[in-house]
Amino acid sequence: MNGTLALILVLMALLAGAVAVAWWGWSQLADVAIGIHGWIALGLGVTVTLLLGGGLMWLVFYSNRHGYDDAAGRD
Repeated sequence: MNGTLALILVLMALLAGAVAVAWWGWSQLADVAIGIHGWIALGLGVTVTLLLGGGLMWLVFYSNRHGYDDAAGRD
């Protein structure tokens, strides 16, 4: 129980730090204008990242369901 609580606290601290850095960066760049090319690049970057993450998760579930992971780690 203590290990689980410590892990949760560490992960929450890391999340709080990431949010703090994101908030600081957002406030520092508040006056910067993004042109149409920047919005296109941002949209493409988000789309490709989501597709890549979804595709990799699909591969994990696919290999697990079809037994490809069963042979891994056996000598």
